Amino acid sequence: MGIRTLLIACALLGVSVAQRVVTVQSGPLVRTEGSHVTIWCNVTGYKEGVEQDFEWSMYLTSVPDREIRIVSTAQSNYAYAVYAQRVNSKEIWVERLTRDSALLHITKVQARDQGLFECYTPNTDGQYLGSYSARTNLTVIPDSLAVTAPTQTLSQVEGDTLQLSCEVSRATEQHTHLSVGWYLRSPEDATVSPQEILTLSRDFVLRAGGPYKQRMTAGDLRLDKTSATSYRLTIHRLQPADQGLLYCQAAEWIQDPDRSWFTMTRKQADKTQLRIQPIDRDFSIQVSTERRSFTAGEPLELRCTIDAQSVPERFFSVSWVFSSSPVAVIGPSAVPVLGPDYVSREAAGHMTVRKESPAVHLLKLQRLRPEDAGKYICRVTEREKTPTGDFIDRSKRSRNVQITVQPIKSNITVTLSSNSSEVQEGDVVQLTCSIHSTTGPLSVAWQWSEKKGSTPPQDLASVDRDGTVRPGPGYRERSSYGEIRVERVQEDIYTLSLYNALPGDEGLYRCTATEWVEAGTESELSWEKIGEKSATKAITVKTVESSFVVSASSRTPSVTFGDSFDLQCLVKPRHNPRVPASVTWRFMPAGSGSSGEGGTAGEFRDLVTFTREGTLQWGEQLLGLGTRTTVDRSHSNTNFRLSVTRAGRREAGTYQCSALLWRRNYDNTWNKVANRTSNLLGISVLQPVSKLRVQKTNQSLVYLEDSRVRVNCSVASQTSTDSQHAVLWYVRRATGAEADELLLRIERSGAFEYGAYADEERLRRRVQAERMSPRLYALTLNRAESSDSGTYYCLVEEWLTDPDGAWYRLARDSSGFTQVLVRQPEVRLQVEESESNITVSQSSSIRLGCSIPSQSSRDSRFSVSWYVERASTRSEEEVEEEQGDVEEGNRDCVFSIGHDAVFGNGNCSPIEEAGPNSRLQFERTTSDLYSLTIQGARPADAGRYYCHVEEWLLNPRNAWYRLATNNSDVTIVNVIQQVSTLQSVVCSNDSLFYFVFFYPFPIFGILLIAVLLVRYKSRRHSKSQEGKNGAPLLWIKEPHLSYSPTCLDPPALSLHPGSVD
Repeated sequence: MGIRTLLIACALLGVSVAQRVVTVQSGPLVRTEGSHVTIWCNVTGYKEGVEQDFEWSMYLTSVPDREIRIVSTAQSNYAYAVYAQRVNSKEIWVERLTRDSALLHITKVQARDQGLFECYTPNTDGQYLGSYSARTNLTVIPDSLAVTAPTQTLSQVEGDTLQLSCEVSRATEQHTHLSVGWYLRSPEDATVSPQEILTLSRDFVLRAGGPYKQRMTAGDLRLDKTSATSYRLTIHRLQPADQGLLYCQAAEWIQDPDRSWFTMTRKQADKTQLRIQPIDRDFSIQVSTERRSFTAGEPLELRCTIDAQSVPERFFSVSWVFSSSPVAVIGPSAVPVLGPDYVSREAAGHMTVRKESPAVHLLKLQRLRPEDAGKYICRVTEREKTPTGDFIDRSKRSRNVQITVQPIKSNITVTLSSNSSEVQEGDVVQLTCSIHSTTGPLSVAWQWSEKKGSTPPQDLASVDRDGTVRPGPGYRERSSYGEIRVERVQEDIYTLSLYNALPGDEGLYRCTATEWVEAGTESELSWEKIGEKSATKAITVKTVESSFVVSASSRTPSVTFGDSFDLQCLVKPRHNPRVPASVTWRFMPAGSGSSGEGGTAGEFRDLVTFTREGTLQWGEQLLGLGTRTTVDRSHSNTNFRLSVTRAGRREAGTYQCSALLWRRNYDNTWNKVANRTSNLLGISVLQPVSKLRVQKTNQSLVYLEDSRVRVNCSVASQTSTDSQHAVLWYVRRATGAEADELLLRIERSGAFEYGAYADEERLRRRVQAERMSPRLYALTLNRAESSDSGTYYCLVEEWLTDPDGAWYRLARDSSGFTQVLVRQPEVRLQVEESESNITVSQSSSIRLGCSIPSQSSRDSRFSVSWYVERASTRSEEEVEEEQGDVEEGNRDCVFSIGHDAVFGNGNCSPIEEAGPNSRLQFERTTSDLYSLTIQGARPADAGRYYCHVEEWLLNPRNAWYRLATNNSDVTIVNVIQQVSTLQSVVCSNDSLFYFVFFYPFPIFGILLIAVLLVRYKSRRHSKSQEGKNGAPLLWIKEPHLSYSPTCLDPPALSLHPGSVD
């Protein structure tokens, strides 16, 4: 059993060793479209010594079960048609690496190549054991890498700096890296591989090509990423070997699943052709100077100029040599090293050695000495570093420069000038002393003396060789206040300034210049005077008060309200801060004094003062309440202006300008010098010219009484939009009164004021004034009367406010005349009688009618009267002839009723008085129909009757007046007499009438009451004594009494049936 187990174990071990395994490159593999793709495939576990074949197929993602054969190492026609052409053209082929390893090449992968690739190895062992194929996934993405750079040709000089830019961008969704580098290709031989200059690897590591490693270490190569897509190559110190075609190349990398990096795509930008001009290493030297002959004390400047290419990048050292003795050496660091004989001289500031520019070196000796004469040489040495790191020195020297130094001789000349030979008091006296042809240091002394020379000169100030200023004994105090100043403007120009010139400063000024020179060695120096010259200048100081003049002027002596005017005060001479003037404007109001040729009367008051310090000081008198007055002055303080805006009455008057001149002493104390006053300026402020115009249209208006009368007043134009009007209404009576009567006055504020005429005529309640618009006014008379007739017109007053806010009347203008006629209504009264001839019997009624068919006004009221003319004495012929005539003396008034509807209040007194016994009965059935009835006609009532009508109207004063009268036609009344009867007799006698008709009734009433009392008492004793039907025994009803109030019929007393039961 142990042996069997051992054999089985050996058999199993042999099988495991011989198992075939096929491996392929791990996926997924991401490649860009158009790139070269390789996929390796290995096989293990086969019998040794047998070469393995490889067959490649693919499966599309859309059809994962369908095999598409591509290429095989064993069969030439293995590929399907879709790949056959590409396989035959060697675009797809298999490279055998070893007997059991192969590499699939796809030269230009296409998007349709994306899918699952399978590597299959046929069995060569005779039995199947293990795996015979392996698969990997290939993903093809678009190529989005873009590399751009401008095509250009550059020419540079050796040693210059070159900068090239390149734009690299991609739009790949997968995580990829970029590597960017610059390469140099020889323009002569294109077959030579390009030389790498500098590359930024995919790991962001800078790597330089072989020849450029040392230059990158030295800092001559830089590659900067300036933005997300921009890269810049910088090459410092260009060399001839850098010449050629430079281009930028970028590659996009991706990491495969096996952790290896693969270049998906690589692209180049356009090339830049670079030409390098080599540097000439030779150089030349030149020493220059302005002149070669000098005088002791003058400065010497020597310049050594190096003529070479790229001097700033080369290392030169310069040596100055004088008569074979070293003066100074300046190395590449520009630090001078002085010779032993020149150290102290340079420390004293008498020598300068410096490098003015990379190619110019300066040697300057400030003050030459006689021993400085000789030959000067400039020696230049260049140190160059070889590629091996060694240094080589090359030296050159300049030609000799012979310098001669002559002994010092003083040739100075002195000129003295001033800002002006005549200065104004308070101005500055400035003297300038110019010294020419100097060789050594100078000292200057200033002196003053009178023009006549009667007194010895006085020392003003002096300036030593080292620039120290010392004032003279008599001017120390004034100099301590800064009134005297001495300055050295330049080495040979000195100035003396006397501020706040005084009259005592007038005189003769002298400037004395002395030239000095150093003698001895550096350790023991002394000064020697080698020359002295002087110059004089006469100065005149003009006092200010001699030319001090003040004048006043104005361009507008007369202005209107609201205008502005300017007053100018001119002060001469021009303003001097040391001699200032205080200027005061003074004012005297108009009306407070009178002016004439001989002088002025009144009192001036100060308005404003410009003090000498330049401040303003207001006086007690303020123009325009201080708000409309402005003052200013010119920069030169010669013109002082007083401006008044919106002038009014308060600004009218006389103005004057006064100026007080002050002098400031050097100790800041002040003295009054002079006082001047200007001429007088009269300013008149007038009212503006009025433009008021009222329309003057004449018209006539006719109105009836009790109507409304309107008269308009229109302002056609006015002076200002701010104008206000007062309107006065006048009336001229039609009766021809001497003066026009004031009816009404409307103030500008709108207040009313009635005139005396309005009170006399009682117009207050009827008159009405209105302002229809800002320029239209109206007068209205309500309930006009005939007495209102007349001529009406308005008088308009124009009012304006002056700048002080006070109102003033500017102008007046009247309107045209309006003739108003108020008349009573037209008389249209007509009266008619209804009947012309009436015959009645005695004791009957006579009815007279009166009709008014036409009246003058609907508001008319009438007074109606009836008259009768007795016709008993006239014949019928006379009556007929005089039927239409009425004589006033023979008529009687029958009845009258007034317009107030009161009986007897007409135009006559009736013969028969009104009362209960009157026979007259008046009726008014309608407004225009009246009737009179005479009851109980008598023979005496016969006659000629007519109606007299008076038409009355109520005037606007509520008083009645008679407008018209008219009579109706005559009505002839005839009364027929009758025979006397009992009835007539009774009715004609009053006593008999009352005895018959009135007295029986009271007696009968008393008897009836007595009967009732007896009956009442008897019923109390016996209730059985009643009537058959339970009614009283005796019942008497009230008798009916009927009578006529006209007494035409006698009263009748009747007892009706049933009165007594």
